[in-house]
Amino acid sequence: MSKALLEVKNLSMHYDTMEGNVDAVKNISFEVNSGESFGLVGESGCGKTSVAMTLLQLQPDNSVITQGSIKLDGKELIGLSENDLRKVRWDSISIVFQGAMNAWNPVIKIGEQIREAMREHYPENTKQENMNKIIELFRMVGLDESTTDRYPHELSGGMKQRAVIALALSCDPKIIIADEPTTALDVVIQDQILNEIKKVQDLLGLSLIYISHDIAVIAEMTDKIAVMYAGSIVEMGPTKDVFKNPIHSYTRALLDSTPSIRGEKKKLKSLDGEPPSLINKIEGCSFAPRCPNRDTECNPSEHMRLVEVNPDHFADICSQGK
Repeated sequence: MSKALLEVKNLSMHYDTMEGNVDAVKNISFEVNSGESFGLVGESGCGKTSVAMTLLQLQPDNSVITQGSIKLDGKELIGLSENDLRKVRWDSISIVFQGAMNAWNPVIKIGEQIREAMREHYPENTKQENMNKIIELFRMVGLDESTTDRYPHELSGGMKQRAVIALALSCDPKIIIADEPTTALDVVIQDQILNEIKKVQDLLGLSLIYISHDIAVIAEMTDKIAVMYAGSIVEMGPTKDVFKNPIHSYTRALLDSTPSIRGEKKKLKSLDGEPPSLINKIEGCSFAPRCPNRDTECNPSEHMRLVEVNPDHFADICSQGK
């Protein structure tokens, strides 16, 4: 069995606020192998972006990693100095931020902004060498080389998002985190961007962590999936297995709320109630108050624990028997 490129074990992180600690990431564990696509899915506020920011250690100043390990290619990232982390970011692991197409500096040309990242990691490269690489990346993501000499306001939303993907690829990372990369784009451009990401991943053999609340997109983009609720992973496994045989009630609820163009028509379902506050300490099953399938075999006071229900398919132990 090959060694995982990214190993996350028992990772927990909270935000310090005046109201109390917000437990955004609770005892998260997963692995991503070389060339693999791993999906994080769940409703807004479940902790997906907090996981991404913690992997890169780009969280706000009020965040605290309380436990766990993040190993990238065997190297422990937790505890590294900021200077050492800067050498890892973009070079080994990069990110396409949520809403990143609106994060370009409006008074600096696109090409120069990408060269800035490249100068940090490849100081020995000439300006022309960097420019040649940017042009190559732009062609890879479907942009004309003239885009390097244009300002952000001269590009459409889809073009800016493609340029963001090129920026994430500029320093030859081994793994890319794509955090809702098609937010605010129309459905046609969304499909084009997803195809570009998949094409680039296959071409370069990259690993991908794809974050979305859209479980249909996750199905298209990933090999493995982790379903998050209230800061924790409640189900994880090969994407096809999780879709074919969802174990946890929250996973089933997500699937029941997603329309399908295949099979017979069925009425979509929604969940009652709201996600729990992550400030308040949650004892037992965090999903119990909203669970539509509680029965005598479910013990809502049982602490969440993932167990292997099928080969490489894990689910919250509280969901067994449902």
